[in-house]
Formats: sequence, C-alpha cells, structure tokens
Amino acid sequence: MAFFNFFRRRRWERTGFELYAVAVAAARRPGFYAKLDVPDTLDGRFDMVGLHVFLLVRHLSRQKRPGPDLAQALFDAMFSDMDLNLREMGVGDMSISRKVRAMWDGFHGRAVAYTQALNTQDTPGLQAALARNVWRQTEDAPMPAGVPALADYVLAQEAHLSGQSLDALSAGRVHFMELPA
Repeated sequence: MAFFNFFRRRRWERTGFELYAVAVAAARRPGFYAKLDVPDTLDGRFDMVGLHVFLLVRHLSRQKRPGPDLAQALFDAMFSDMDLNLREMGVGDMSISRKVRAMWDGFHGRAVAYTQALNTQDTPGLQAALARNVWRQTEDAPMPAGVPALADYVLAQEAHLSGQSLDALSAGRVHFMELPA
C-alpha cells in the first residue's frame, strides 16, 4: 500500500508547488505589513505564508479525492521550500532538520489553534491566536490594532476558498482575496 501512496503523492507534487506559490504571493501582499502592521520580519512572513497555506490545506482536506492528496502535496511543498530557504541563508546541513522540525512544530501548533477557533466560530479565540502567533503577543499585552482586521480576513478568506472548485485547485489554480481597504 505504501508503494501506491508514493505514486499518489508524486502525482500531485507539481500542483502542490503551484498552489504554494500562489499562497506565498498572497502572503507577501504589502497591505498585511503596511496596513495591519504584521511584523515585516522573517517570522512575520513565515506566519503569513503559514496562515495562507493553513487555510488552503484546511479547504483541500475537507474535499473528496484528490483534495487530501493535494493538501499533503501543498504541505510538502511548503516544507521543501523552507528547507531550501534555510540552506540559501547559510544554515549548516547539521542543523537543517532541527530547524525545519521547529518550523513544522510551529505550523502545527498554529494550525491547531486556528482550527479550534474556526470550528467553534470563536472570533475572540481566533483573534487571540493571531495576536499570539503573528505578533508574538503575551496574554497581558494589549491587542495589536491589526488583529481584528486579520481575523476578519481569515474568516472571509475561508468562505472565499470554499467557493473554489476542486477541479480548479487540482489544476493548480487558486485565488486568494485581496486584503480589504
């Protein structure tokens, strides 16, 4: 069975990278950093990429086949790119796997928090998770001004993605909304 899973995963590899490229482009939109004051740092950009990938993985995972396969291909593309970026930044081979594992753990933790808030329609919980992860806020710190707008964007983006066909996504076509003015 593992033999067939390998080929199923390889079948969607290119599409996973195409979807990932669109998620990265959406995450790099200047409005997040200029209007919402998302930190324009390596961590802030990782969080925005992770947020867009999370939303797309969440949508794909809920679809019939090949949705879950595409979700896995997208996830694999993200962490393959993270590995490559770390290497390009000069991180030594001996510490790459540890750093990628830390990024995976961070992505997973965020995904759990975002999923819980979205599944329970807990907007304050979503805002708290975004503040904690994107802005690195502690519970006793005041909420950053951009948090409510980013939470609204996440909710609207989830609804927007749910209207996109599996056929289009299977062809590597996804559309992310613009950040509202």
